[in-house]
Amino acid sequence: MVNVTFYGGVNEIGGNKFLLDDHGTKIFLDFGMSFKRRGQYFEEFLNPRTANGIGDFLEMGLIPDIPGIYRSDLLEHHGRKSEEPSVSGVVLSHAHADHANYISFLHKDIPIYCGETCKRIIDAVAEQTTRDLENEVIDFRIRPLYRSGYKIPPVIRKFHTFTTGKKFKIDAIEIEPIHVDHSVPGAYGFLIYTSEGPLIYTGDLRMHGLHADMTDDFITAAKNVNPVAMITEGTRINKKKTDESEPKIYHDSKKKIQQNKTLSIVDFNFKDVDRFTTFYRIAKDLGKILVINFKHACFLEQYCQDKKLQIPSINDPHLALLKPKRLTGTYINEDYTDTYIKKRLHYKNIITAADITKNPTRYMIVLNFWYFSDLIDLKPKKGLYIHSLSEPFNEEMEISYDRMKNWLKHFDMEFFQSHCSGHINGDDLKELIKTIHPKKLYPIHTEHPKLFKKLPSKTIMVKEGKTYKL
Repeated sequence: MVNVTFYGGVNEIGGNKFLLDDHGTKIFLDFGMSFKRRGQYFEEFLNPRTANGIGDFLEMGLIPDIPGIYRSDLLEHHGRKSEEPSVSGVVLSHAHADHANYISFLHKDIPIYCGETCKRIIDAVAEQTTRDLENEVIDFRIRPLYRSGYKIPPVIRKFHTFTTGKKFKIDAIEIEPIHVDHSVPGAYGFLIYTSEGPLIYTGDLRMHGLHADMTDDFITAAKNVNPVAMITEGTRINKKKTDESEPKIYHDSKKKIQQNKTLSIVDFNFKDVDRFTTFYRIAKDLGKILVINFKHACFLEQYCQDKKLQIPSINDPHLALLKPKRLTGTYINEDYTDTYIKKRLHYKNIITAADITKNPTRYMIVLNFWYFSDLIDLKPKKGLYIHSLSEPFNEEMEISYDRMKNWLKHFDMEFFQSHCSGHINGDDLKELIKTIHPKKLYPIHTEHPKLFKKLPSKTIMVKEGKTYKL
């Protein structure tokens, strides 16, 4: 008997955690954080308590209470005994937090299977992120009950990487990863060969990006195996096809930057290689220098290792690294204690805000909202701000969005929205499902599962924690 139990991603966008059980071989498809559910209970200054291990997360329903999957140290802090692992692995579709981050809680002997570039992104995140209980995917420090045990070295998780089309096995289950286009590189869908027939898992994908051909490869492979079931994302099942595209972002943003007579600032998710490439091209075409920060450099240097991505090196003449103001505010090297900054202080293309203000039209700066205090030093009066991210979709984001607008108003900066989604639109998704034509359809990663009922496949309205026979 083959069963699938949905522990996340049900009537919500993200938080994917699906347990596949094929005659006793158990694997998870993703193990991500639910931003929506976490936001119902916690915020910036109210967080789950590390001292209670996984207790706060279990109590508030942020992770499922399943025996044999969690770290021994976190169980002990919650008053439970350690357990032997009950699952054989986690198959990770891509490196976004809503699919990957809660791997942090899993038992050290549960291996993680992911794409090569996906692993590089996780490495980049680990290098420049402050360690906390919800962000220990690559490795973790055991939290013993007593302080005398805190000198234990970190535990390195077991990762196995794959590339498209090369099958691998986890015990009795054979899996074929096929690349898909998404807003982060190293994203995959999966053909999972169970004892009841092929199961398809789409991960997150789209058809309107620069690499729609990769999603086409996935669709063709999935169709050819005549799947008995498909687990599909449905983030934008309610959205019609539009003219959104990466080339449109390039054209519209380039035009705005050409018209701007002072400093140009852009904001996008640096995990998005396509978006980085777009703004890098604009800078190069306009004879400008794209200024990134030290955290961005962690990603860029990982991406450079994947030759297929064709990413410029950190010392490219059209790139510069913005040195942040810390401690004394004098930019002396002793001000910097973060390892990811210290190891890069010798780079030759490091500049400061003072350097930029001498000739602001020469630069384009990648500046996230959380670093807007740098605007005080950059002095971007009557400048341009391009917001190349999704618009706010919850109350917390709307509050931050309003604050961002206040900053722009203070500096009399023009706001320009230019973005395309990492998720497939409803029209393209319906066509994808009709082409693959699974016998059963499990819609997840969506707030509109009922819209799938109009499709030819037998649609199952998934309930969280319920087990379904394949």
